[in-house]
Amino acid sequence: MRSSKITWAVVAGVVVALLAGVGIAIAYSRGSSPSPSPSAPVAAPQASLAAPSASASPAPSPGADLEGPVDLLLLGVDTRVSIPDWQPHSDAIMLLHVESGLDSAYLYSLPRDLRVQIPAFAKAGFSGGKHKITEAMAYGSRVPGTSTTNVANGYELLAKTISNYTGVKTIAAGAILNFGGLSKLVDQLGGVDITVDHKVTSKHRKPNGEMRKLVGGDYVGAQAVYTVGKHHFVGWQAIDYARQRYGLPNGDYDRQRHQRQLVEAILTKALAQGLTEPAKLQSVIDALGKTLVYIGGEQPAAYAYALRNLTSAKITMVELEGGGVGSGSNYLGEQLNSEARGFLTAVAKNKIPAYLKAHPKLINK
Repeated sequence: MRSSKITWAVVAGVVVALLAGVGIAIAYSRGSSPSPSPSAPVAAPQASLAAPSASASPAPSPGADLEGPVDLLLLGVDTRVSIPDWQPHSDAIMLLHVESGLDSAYLYSLPRDLRVQIPAFAKAGFSGGKHKITEAMAYGSRVPGTSTTNVANGYELLAKTISNYTGVKTIAAGAILNFGGLSKLVDQLGGVDITVDHKVTSKHRKPNGEMRKLVGGDYVGAQAVYTVGKHHFVGWQAIDYARQRYGLPNGDYDRQRHQRQLVEAILTKALAQGLTEPAKLQSVIDALGKTLVYIGGEQPAAYAYALRNLTSAKITMVELEGGGVGSGSNYLGEQLNSEARGFLTAVAKNKIPAYLKAHPKLINK
C-alpha cells in the first residue's frame, strides 16, 4: 500500500492541465491543512467526511469515509490564471472517473471545440446558448459591470456544462493549470519519458526551445521536430509536443491523446521518485505557484488518502472520436460520434468495463 502522504490530488489536480487525481493539483502531506484557495469552492463533494470521534481513539484519516465512484475535472488553460481581467478558455479538458473501489480509473478528454448547450449563468449575466465548450469558462468568468474575471465562477459554469452534456451528476473537484505551470512541473520532476506515436512538427518553438517569431500572423524560422520513438523531454519540449495539432492525421483528437500521454508520464515519474516526503511534495507545489488553481468540495488531502491505491498502471486511457459540424461553409465546432457518446452514458451509469469490452477500440493501446 502506498503511503498516504502521496497526494493523488497532486498529480490529479495539477496535471490537468490538463490536467490525472492525475494532474498535480495541490500536494499536502497527510494531516496537513490546505491554504485557502484563491477562489471559493464551487463543486459539491461526492461524499462527506466523518465527524471527529468523541472517544480517545485516533480520528480517522481525512478521506477514510470517501466513497466512489468519484469524477475529477482537469483543465489546461491558454494563459496565466493569475492575470487580472483575463477571460480564461479551457484548451485541455480531461475527466478522471474513479471506480467504486477507488483503485481503478478511466481518463478521457472532451474536444475543446465540442459544440454543446451552455446553460444560463446569472452570476456572469450569461443567457446561455450553443457554443464551443472551451468558451464556457470564459462566459462564466465575467463579472457584470466590471472588466475583472472570476475563475472560480468560470469553472462552475464549465463544470455544469460538462455535467449536463455527459450525464455525470457530480464533479467532485477540479484543477486548473496553465502551460507555464505544467512546464515547471515537468522540470521539477527532472523531465518525463514519452513515446511519440506520430511525427510532430512544432508551430511555436525552435529546435533550441526559443519561441519562433510571429510575422504577419504566421510563425517563421526553424521548427522543433519530435520523431516517432521514445524520448526524454524537459519541460518546454513536453508541453510543446502536447500542444501541437497542426499536421497530425486527426488534428485535435491526436493532440488530446498526446495530452493524456503527458499526464500519464508525469504521474509515472512522480510515483517512481517516491514523492512521499512532505519536503519533496512542497518543492513541486512551490514550482507551480500561482499557475495552479484548485477547486473542490473536499480537501486535497482527503482525495490523496482515498485514492492512495490508484496508480498509473490502473488508469485506462480512453479516446473519444468525433468530427466537425457547421452551417454551410461555417465551422461551428465538433461533435462526438455515437460510440463516444455511448461511453459517456456508461460513465454516468458506472458501467464502463462492460462498455469497453464491447467497444475495445476506444482504449488507447
